[in-house]
Amino acid sequence: MQTHFTEEDLKKPHIREADRVLRSCVHCGFCNATCPTYQLLGDERDGPRGRIYLMKEMLESPEDDTQVTEETRLHLDRCLTCLNCETTCPSGVEYHKLVNIGRAEIERRVPRSLPERTLRFGLRKALVEPRRFKALLKLGQTFRPLVPGALRDKMPPAPVDAGTRPVGKHHARQMLILEGCVQPGLSPNTNAATARVLDRLGIGLTPAPEAGCCGAIDFHLNAQEAGRDRIRTNIDAWWPHIEKEGEAGVEAIVQTASGCGAFVKEYGEMLADDPDYAHKAERISALAKDLVEVLRDEDLSTLEAKEQRRLAFHCPCTLQHAQRLGGAVEQVLGRLGFALTPVQDTHLCCGSAGTYSVTQPELATQLRDNKLDNLEAGNPEVIVTANIGCQTHLAGANRTPVRHWIEIVDEALTP
Repeated sequence: MQTHFTEEDLKKPHIREADRVLRSCVHCGFCNATCPTYQLLGDERDGPRGRIYLMKEMLESPEDDTQVTEETRLHLDRCLTCLNCETTCPSGVEYHKLVNIGRAEIERRVPRSLPERTLRFGLRKALVEPRRFKALLKLGQTFRPLVPGALRDKMPPAPVDAGTRPVGKHHARQMLILEGCVQPGLSPNTNAATARVLDRLGIGLTPAPEAGCCGAIDFHLNAQEAGRDRIRTNIDAWWPHIEKEGEAGVEAIVQTASGCGAFVKEYGEMLADDPDYAHKAERISALAKDLVEVLRDEDLSTLEAKEQRRLAFHCPCTLQHAQRLGGAVEQVLGRLGFALTPVQDTHLCCGSAGTYSVTQPELATQLRDNKLDNLEAGNPEVIVTANIGCQTHLAGANRTPVRHWIEIVDEALTP
């Protein structure tokens, strides 16, 4: 792809990066074939290739260009950032880097209306602080009939029991775990079940309560500097456990939500230009592991699953496209003896995509219903997934029960 940036433009780091990504695109359109929003809407501007052209034209245009409008922002907002396009692209276009630049630029050039700004600010403040979110969730559960439908569908009807969580300090092998922001309120048993399963494998989880939200919610709602600040806070919380003086530190940082895992693995990229944090961020990204990466490398013969249930696995986009771990959970579940039903179009997004299901509810609902039709085709007893956003979004349809896969494993191992 030809670009037409001026020498003055190319002095700006974000323009240089955009220019590099743009020049790798060959216009082939393979990405449109696997783009969920293009399949629904059939509009070139709602596919990756069209969005790339929109961003190119915007970035090349002068500040006062009247062709950069709310319509441009609409098509960027409709992007799920599922990265299906990156998996499909034969040229290796790093679309996610370009869309991060494009969204920040359109946010600056075309300010949102007050209602839109209020919604996004509210989502950021409500979701990223675990204690605040738990309090708001409890309030919503108490006055459930008064909660708007889009939000009510994402709330469990009653508080969820986390069960007993082993301390695990007696194990020689130690790992950190990112507790997350909404998961402790919506599905506290996920991390508790993780601790119990890892405890059986001789792995303890070291607590780091100062670490909070991974930063993805802020960043993907275009509060990118706020997201980077959260990254720095987490690095400061984890670093003492990684660089222990005179002894070995933790061997990994475990994420049970694949959306968080994908973002933590990008910490090194996000803070590459920060002289104080670049090295630490790169180290954190290297230590980050999705839970399935831990279990697939262990001897699972010591884990005897006593209950064999028919499961359908929904592989989140952040697991298969961002982390390139498609098939890994299915392999682990198969080694443990679970029966997995066949699922068509596993590459397509369920429509959760962080806060997308709130900001783009119509498209998200269409994608969710299509995904559930495919997941339920084999008549599973339970649908399992690896990301809290997907879990609550799919469960909101009130069809087949949806759980995190580690909870089902834990239940099958419990005497």
